[in-house]
Amino acid sequence: MPSLQSPRERRKELFQLAESQSGYFTTKQAAALGYTSSKRIYHVRAGNWIREHRGIYRLARFPGPERPDLILWWLWSRDRSDRPTGVFSHQTALSLHELTDANPAKLDLTVPTSFRRGVPIPEVLRLHHGNVPLEDRQILYGVPVTNALRAIVDVWKEGSLPKPDLRKAFREAMKRGDVTLTQVAKSQQDAERAPVLAAIRKGAR
Repeated sequence: MPSLQSPRERRKELFQLAESQSGYFTTKQAAALGYTSSKRIYHVRAGNWIREHRGIYRLARFPGPERPDLILWWLWSRDRSDRPTGVFSHQTALSLHELTDANPAKLDLTVPTSFRRGVPIPEVLRLHHGNVPLEDRQILYGVPVTNALRAIVDVWKEGSLPKPDLRKAFREAMKRGDVTLTQVAKSQQDAERAPVLAAIRKGAR
């Protein structure tokens, strides 16, 4: 149900919402604050909002984030309730953690197995389907990213980078504290992750 707030209050709420998302917001989020279709069209034509993608806008005067592409495609991953579900992962996560010199052509985004969109997947994205628990996530550049250990394990399993490079990434992550002994110990109790981690550590000493 649209908000009954005054235009000034509505603008304030929209700014606060957009501020939490690096200046971006969705059509549904704006509509929930009382911005009807005609109001949205007006603000785009007036130059107050920039339409970045279908159903995604950005406040024109809001300072641009360091990685606007990450914010945009994270918001693209929203589910039917308009909640973003994606977590940047695999090679993209390794790059964001600065653990690889590889520059993947596409952004790796892991979404729930139930994720469905009625539109084609943008060519810039490479989707992976799976579960990423909160303990495997952290926030970088304002978006959820798999932590260093999860990223290394995921890339090792898919075989998209040379194993010596991943062992080097593991050593560096341990040195920097991006991978902790607690994380390693817990992963060793995971039947699926333990053998992968053992293989990584075997050649990383």
